[in-house]
Amino acid sequence: MDRIVLPSPFDAHVHLRQGDLMELVVPHVAVGGVKLAYVMPNLIPPLTTPALSVAYLAQLSALAPDTHFLPSMYLTLALTPALIREAHTAGVVGVKSYPRGVTTNSDGGVGMEGYGVFDDVFGEMEKVDMILNLHGEVPSDVDGEGTCVLDAEARFLPHLLEIHRKFPKLRIVLEHCTTAAAVECVKTLPPNVCATITPHHLALTIDQAVASPLAFCKPIAKYPSDRAALREVIRSRHPQFFLGSDSAPHPSASKMPTLSVSPAAIAGGTEEVTLPSPCAAGIYTSADLIPLVATVFEASAIPLDCLAGFVSTFGRQLYGFPAKEGDEVVLRRVAGGKAVASAYGFDRPQGREWVVPFMAGEKLGWEIEKL
Repeated sequence: MDRIVLPSPFDAHVHLRQGDLMELVVPHVAVGGVKLAYVMPNLIPPLTTPALSVAYLAQLSALAPDTHFLPSMYLTLALTPALIREAHTAGVVGVKSYPRGVTTNSDGGVGMEGYGVFDDVFGEMEKVDMILNLHGEVPSDVDGEGTCVLDAEARFLPHLLEIHRKFPKLRIVLEHCTTAAAVECVKTLPPNVCATITPHHLALTIDQAVASPLAFCKPIAKYPSDRAALREVIRSRHPQFFLGSDSAPHPSASKMPTLSVSPAAIAGGTEEVTLPSPCAAGIYTSADLIPLVATVFEASAIPLDCLAGFVSTFGRQLYGFPAKEGDEVVLRRVAGGKAVASAYGFDRPQGREWVVPFMAGEKLGWEIEKL
C-alpha cells in the first residue's frame, strides 16, 4: 500500500497555547493533516467561562480559518449548571477536568474535594449532551497512599466508573489513556464512554520517557505491556478508542532547561549558579500528525486499514461531527522517508525560542499528498 485516502481527520485533543506560540502552532494543525480539532482550555488564565472559550475560538479561527476548531471549558468549582447551559448555547462542546497540579496549568483543577461536588454540573451536562473530558490521573502521594506517576492512571479509574454510574447517558472521554487497565476499563463501558490514545504513547515506554525531556509527558509512558494493550485495542478496530494527539508545544527553554552559571557581583568574584527548572510535560506532534500516526502504525504492526477509524470515524461519531464527502486527506508513501523538522522557531520579546517536535530529525514513511 503506497497511498491512503482518509476521511477528514479529527484530532480530539490538542493544545494550541497563547500569544507568539499560538501563532506558530495553530497553522500546523492543518499542515499535519487535521481538519477538525478539539482544543484544550488550560491556558493562563484558564478558559473557565463560555465568553472566554468563545473569544479564544475566534483567535484560533482568525489564524487558521479553514480548520474547524471545537472549544472547551475548564472544570472548576465556580462552574454552575447555568454556565453549562450558556456554554452549550454558545457552541462550547465539552468541559475538561484536570487533577490539581498534575500537568501543565492544572493548579485550578480538581483536588481533594473529589468529583462528587460537581454532580449538579455533570447532571446538566448530561441533560444538554455536552462531553466530559477527563485527564485520568490522581495526584501523586508518594509518602501517603504511595501513588506515583506509574499508577496514577489506574488509581483514577474508580472515579471514571463512579461518574458513569451516576450519569449513565453523559458522554465521557478518558483522555490520553496509557495503561492496559484503562483499556480494559473502557471496554467494559457503553459506547458513550470512550478514550483517546496519542501516537507517542503507541511508540514510547517508560525507558524512553525517563531518558529524555523530549519524551516526557503527562501521563508518562508506561510499561511495554501497557503499550502492547494500546496497540492491540487499535488493531481490534474498537470504536471507543480514537486519536487525541495531546500535542503540547513548549518553548525549548521550558522543555530542556539548562544550568545557568554567571559571575556574581559579590566579593571574591565567585560564580552564581541558577539551577534549571523542572522539565515541562508535553510532546509536540501537530505539524506531522497524520503521517506520524501512519508511520507509528507500521512500526507497531497495526494494519494501515485501521487508520480511518482511529483518526476520523470513531472520534467524529462520539463528538457528532461526521466527515463530509470530498474532504478527504490523502497520504502517500515516501521512498527513503521524510525527515521531521529539527525544531520550529518563533520570536518572543525576550528573544528567539524553539519548539522541538516528537521524532525530531527522524524520518517518517508517509507524507500528505492532498489536504
